[in-house]
Amino acid sequence: MKPSLVPAVLAATSLVAAELPVKRVVLYKHGVGYFERAGEVPSGQTARLEFKPNEMNDVLKSLVVDAQGGGRVTGVRYDSANPARSSLTVAAEVPLAKFLDGLRGAKVDVELVAGKVSGAIVSGRIVPSTEQKAQQELLVLLTDGGELRTVDLAGANAVRLTDPLLQLKLREHLQSIAGLRTQEQRAVYIDGESTRARQIRASYLLPTPIWKSSYRLILGAAPVLEGWAIVDNTTDSDWTGITLSLVSGKPVSFQSRLYAPKFVERPFADLAEEQAVAPELYRAAMAGGPPPPAPAAMAAPMVKSSVARRDMAAATFAESAPLQSNVAVETAGRELGELFEYAFATPVTVKKNESAMLPFLQQQVQARKLLIYSDESQANPRTASEITNNTGKTLDGGPITVFDNGAYAGEALVETVKAGDKRLISYGIDLGTRITTNFDSEEKQVREIRANRGVLSAKASTVETRTYTIKNVDPRAKTLLIQHPLRPGYQLVGVTPVEKTATDYRFAVELKPNAEQTFVVKEEIVHDQSYALSSSSPDQIEIFLRNPILTAGGKQALAKIQSLKAQIAAADRSLRAIEMQAAGLQKDQERLRENIRSLNSVTGQEQQVQRYARDLAERETRIVALRDQLPAEQQKKAALESELNAFLANVTF
Repeated sequence: MKPSLVPAVLAATSLVAAELPVKRVVLYKHGVGYFERAGEVPSGQTARLEFKPNEMNDVLKSLVVDAQGGGRVTGVRYDSANPARSSLTVAAEVPLAKFLDGLRGAKVDVELVAGKVSGAIVSGRIVPSTEQKAQQELLVLLTDGGELRTVDLAGANAVRLTDPLLQLKLREHLQSIAGLRTQEQRAVYIDGESTRARQIRASYLLPTPIWKSSYRLILGAAPVLEGWAIVDNTTDSDWTGITLSLVSGKPVSFQSRLYAPKFVERPFADLAEEQAVAPELYRAAMAGGPPPPAPAAMAAPMVKSSVARRDMAAATFAESAPLQSNVAVETAGRELGELFEYAFATPVTVKKNESAMLPFLQQQVQARKLLIYSDESQANPRTASEITNNTGKTLDGGPITVFDNGAYAGEALVETVKAGDKRLISYGIDLGTRITTNFDSEEKQVREIRANRGVLSAKASTVETRTYTIKNVDPRAKTLLIQHPLRPGYQLVGVTPVEKTATDYRFAVELKPNAEQTFVVKEEIVHDQSYALSSSSPDQIEIFLRNPILTAGGKQALAKIQSLKAQIAAADRSLRAIEMQAAGLQKDQERLRENIRSLNSVTGQEQQVQRYARDLAERETRIVALRDQLPAEQQKKAALESELNAFLANVTF
């Protein structure tokens, strides 16, 4: 007969706690889920919730508890992030002899068929089996009478620990094993004051997979949009008959380290009187009296140390269309601020570690077929559909499978669409339509000329033309949307888009059957240029004077500026001519003086010297006359410049 520990020890390990079933789940799109648990807790018991360690931070951040039916919540306890290790070790499937060997010195009572044996444990050992004997579990005891006895545990009915403290430690160890069923579970206990049964409700957030949307668009005379929600139950609890809601949107959420204990490092500080005093050494005297006596032994120096309730309403749906799923869609949608909630009207069941597809939408929508051309590197446009969300609900983003004329037509992705908004989706390539593009650019004349305080501003424009050549080889008419890039600074000329996005214009072109046609998009960009009239030449001003857009006042002002600049230029040329003449005469004078000096030392050259002297005097007279002309010309130029500057300072047109 196999011995066992006392049943009372094992019975004490059961936890007096009631688990609360899951009643409501709200799944979001940003990585958390809202959970509600509720149930009756019998008198004298606490409510118990179990979580994985990585879920505890969110639970401690968001837990809300409520007690009904008498009493109140007095506190919440939970298993530590670092459970204390017991001094006892109970390994899995350990033989009794080996377990008791770990309790050497402990006193036990062993109940045998022949009677009871009491004593302190000396050792426990296992004798391997042989051909003659089976394996034995032996326990060596030191009896109260001082005898060493070997007990074969195969003949023992029970083994009792007689030390109450040791019994308590064993109970606590087994309770911790039962409380932490695995190393991946942590328990939260909700305590309350009550002498009778009460209802406990707890709500909290947990990290959960986001719910996913999947749509089917069934095109036809009455297009139908069918939506399925994919949810994953990765918790350790079954969702049985729960109230389920799905919320579209992304509220702010973050993690906080609340579960693991936090310790603050503190500095060490010592009082001065707590430090031992080291001896002081004194050097020997160099001169003086007799040497001191031998010092006593000196001591060695000391070393110094340093979530919210939700209402639900029934939803109505349009009649079924061909190919749509024959399912009951019972969800109610409502706005939650910037969020949108789909609440399932009937209870939902999803077992733990399972996933489910739940229909949340099946309604007629406005959808028209068309083509979209947005990639000039491709010759063919895409088959597409424009969907208007007239469901009255927010459509969560996700993939769409398109069926047309009872057959699969392609797939698309759609972003979240608010009620009343619309989206384009493309799901294939139209091989029956080919498109080519041609680009051209032309420079236009200056389109505006203005002047203010001597600065002339001109606006010039460049017109760019893009021609789309479209050939429809199918015997049916089509609607084509050309998506043309929107460029900063460019303005459309002569065409109007049907709509505009943040990055593109959209132009609608009705294609005729078996026909080729063109669509031209012209864009103009205006360049601003500035010129300082004071530094502009008369020829440059003449270019602006010839522009037909210049006003009469502008022409009159520029003509005067041009005239003054021409007079200043003439005066400047006259001054330079006088200066050049004077410089030439001075150079001739230097040459004549040099000739005179050379001929003075030569006999018979008096007449030539006199002729050179007359020429020198004549040039001097001309130089003086030119110098007399300079001030008048300089004054004339200065007056013209002053007049020009004064005019420029006030000219405006």
